[in-house]
Amino acid sequence: MKLLILALKNLTRNRLRSLLTILGVAAGMFLYSSVQTMQHSLTIATEGNAVDTTLIVYRENRFCPMTSRLPEHYMPTIKRIEGVREVIPIQIAVNNCGASLDVITFRGVPPERLRKYNPNIKVIEGSYEQFVKQTDAALVGQHFAERRGLSAGSKFEAVGVNVTVAGIISSDSPQDENVAYVHLPFLQQASKLGLGIVTQFNVKVESADLLDSIASKIDETFKSDQQPTNTRPEKAFFADTAKQMIELIGFTRWLGLGAVFAVLGLVANAVLLIVRGRVKETAILQTLGFSRLAIGLMVVFEGILLGLVGGLIGVIGAMAFFHYKSFTLGNEGLTLALAPSTSVTLTGLGVAVALGLLASLYPAWKATSRPLVQSLSS
Repeated sequence: MKLLILALKNLTRNRLRSLLTILGVAAGMFLYSSVQTMQHSLTIATEGNAVDTTLIVYRENRFCPMTSRLPEHYMPTIKRIEGVREVIPIQIAVNNCGASLDVITFRGVPPERLRKYNPNIKVIEGSYEQFVKQTDAALVGQHFAERRGLSAGSKFEAVGVNVTVAGIISSDSPQDENVAYVHLPFLQQASKLGLGIVTQFNVKVESADLLDSIASKIDETFKSDQQPTNTRPEKAFFADTAKQMIELIGFTRWLGLGAVFAVLGLVANAVLLIVRGRVKETAILQTLGFSRLAIGLMVVFEGILLGLVGGLIGVIGAMAFFHYKSFTLGNEGLTLALAPSTSVTLTGLGVAVALGLLASLYPAWKATSRPLVQSLSS
């Protein structure tokens, strides 16, 4: 503890240099944490688990929602398949099928079936009953509303669709937080596709073990129809469809790696300059009885403190940035919410401390390897 306090005092003696180093570490860890947030959000959106029981029935060999057209009368046939718990037809209208930061997605659903299909939807502002009664009403996800500055009673227009916000909703599903739910017949007419045509069917099954078998049955049922289907688990569908977005996020790994090396070099350089600037002081401490191990630990503590303080500023800054900005990435009607997580924050702090420790090892060795007489006479 005494060595830690002494290391802290040494850093405060050179306030400007320490401050600049901490800010540099904070910038690097902000970038690293931002990259990790994107990677973590993508992992959640694409990796299946035992609680996933949703299938997406899409038009075969189609990707963008504008090209996927299925007859609405497929729904009763799908519902009769053994193991299917719930089916809902969905018409999707989107302003941009490519990878984009600002995607507006309308989902047309039968209003009376939405809450039954997805009981996790909670109306935090406005009224669900108003949504059911008013044909041009919309239920808007919380993140979507924050980005657009919408509230209950607001009107907005996009993709040629004019709606009135009947309510703001929140949900455990990131997809629900970033779309606007509207009446299915209303969106069919507004998008000029005509009644009876939908983009996809969302199917809930009894158990995650039945996903593959039921998907095969659905595709086999409509194999010879004019509109054959391609059915996949929801997260597999996301991974297959949003390839542009996944490739874009995959590239950011290199940015995160670059940030790590930048922080490592910055802390190592700062601690090495500190060591070289107090050669005589180190020799005097040894003369007073400080062991080489104690001197080395003090230098290591200085590197850890620089990494910890800078890392704390960087990762908390990244967490606050994503929390208040509510960024989303969209591709082909799918949205990926870039949401901060506690695990990414803790990992970022751990990486910052580890980098501070690693960066100070060589300066610590330099501080203790020089002969005492040579240090005193330098």
